Amino acid sequence: MGIKAALPKYELYFYSTVLGLAMVWAASWIFQVSSSNVNRKTFKTSVKPGWYYFGRKMDTADLEWMMWFSTFKAHILFALSGHVLFAKICSMLAPQHRSLVYLVYGLLAVWTSMGWTYVTLILSHCILLYSISLVKIRWLCLVTGLCTLATFKCEPFVSWQIDFVKGDFELRHILFYGGCGFTIMRCMSFALENCGRKEGNYSILELLKYNFYLPFFYFGPIMTFDKFYIQVNRSDMTRKEGEMWTISLQGALHLGVVIMVDVLFHFMYIVTIPTDVKLLRHTSDWALVGLAYFNLVYDWVKAAVMFGVINTVSRLDHLDPPKPPKCITVLYVFAETHFDRGIHEWLCKYVYNYLGGKHTNVLEELVATLCTYGVTIVWLGPSPAVLTWAFFNCFGLNFELWTAKLVSMEPFASLESTMSEATSRRIRAIFNVFNFWSIVLYNILFLNSLDFAKLVAKRLFLKGFPITTVVVMFVTYCLIQVIKETERRQALIYDPGERRLIQ
Repeated sequence: MGIKAALPKYELYFYSTVLGLAMVWAASWIFQVSSSNVNRKTFKTSVKPGWYYFGRKMDTADLEWMMWFSTFKAHILFALSGHVLFAKICSMLAPQHRSLVYLVYGLLAVWTSMGWTYVTLILSHCILLYSISLVKIRWLCLVTGLCTLATFKCEPFVSWQIDFVKGDFELRHILFYGGCGFTIMRCMSFALENCGRKEGNYSILELLKYNFYLPFFYFGPIMTFDKFYIQVNRSDMTRKEGEMWTISLQGALHLGVVIMVDVLFHFMYIVTIPTDVKLLRHTSDWALVGLAYFNLVYDWVKAAVMFGVINTVSRLDHLDPPKPPKCITVLYVFAETHFDRGIHEWLCKYVYNYLGGKHTNVLEELVATLCTYGVTIVWLGPSPAVLTWAFFNCFGLNFELWTAKLVSMEPFASLESTMSEATSRRIRAIFNVFNFWSIVLYNILFLNSLDFAKLVAKRLFLKGFPITTVVVMFVTYCLIQVIKETERRQALIYDPGERRLIQ
């Protein structure tokens, strides 16, 4: 977004006040629904005893969050603590060999947790894609990688490969798919970077160092090979002033967020309620809209905590990992919609930007988005929910370009040029409101269910019209103006030469 004139202060204060009151109002409705239905039969499997002394039960419907902070907590803390310890010893004694230490420790950790047959399977995929990369044909590397990735999404290949992992411990399936999926994406990044290298080839040892870096191995994020190679082989091990304080502060922040989510789960059952369609039909419009919004915010928080913990460890290793995902609250354009910056950067570098060029040509953009979401479908698995989500997001991304092209033509261009920047900002925010709710509806379809998404859309645009529709859209308009003001202030910080007076 370009730097626009600021809106009057009283107007921004009004928007912030409306937004704050609306959040409290929606949360109160969700709290009421949670408290009055705590003993509902459909809640018994997911709402379980929590804080005994306060008489509060806890929402345990999100198995992924429960896994992270119950079963998996001890394992991941032990493994990452060992990695940090050995990395610190190596950085003091032989910093030039730290990448080799990361490889050895990561390989041993994977071997210990999953067995030697699993390590053999991973190594076979690494050797296959390394061999293909020597040919230095980009499309061949990409097709081979996608075909290999598809073998973890369709039978009989899935059953055959998962037999390589012996034992029946609780985390077997999660670690299997996580390690294999991210391994293929990393191997594809290595192969494509090797194709771009003009002289010689990277060694297979570099690929193994890249792939078996333990903090990224099972759950990501994905750092492209070119960035990892430069950072892990950097000889300068000095830190910037205050860097350790920042890393410690981030660790404390993640702990605080975990506690906050734990408190939230005892008072608002935002994950369980959307699974009960009968209850949803008797829920107020405000509670339903709030549930849709809070579900997406929670999913972002979950991803931010998971990647944040891993990124904190990697920063201790002097790496600069991909940032946590962008919060759904600040997303009002499809071009910024991504929950995993690592995958986003990977797709942009090797598919979207490679095919789309400057993203100004309608046909090139269509081809680039179709191919990008095609790769995403292979990555996530071609389920009906994923296909529907990919279709609508692909359409939204292209529709934004078509709209931008249309607005740049006459008479719209001349009309906007006659407006003040503040008026232009207000008009654009109105259109962004519909974008925002399109993004919300498409993503709750993917994260929750089709029934929940349909019910929210029906209440928001049909049954709730005009009161619910107008009120929700106005609150969303206030939200977008607050976001735009934050972006404007950040842009002024990064480009002081463009600084304007705040009206």
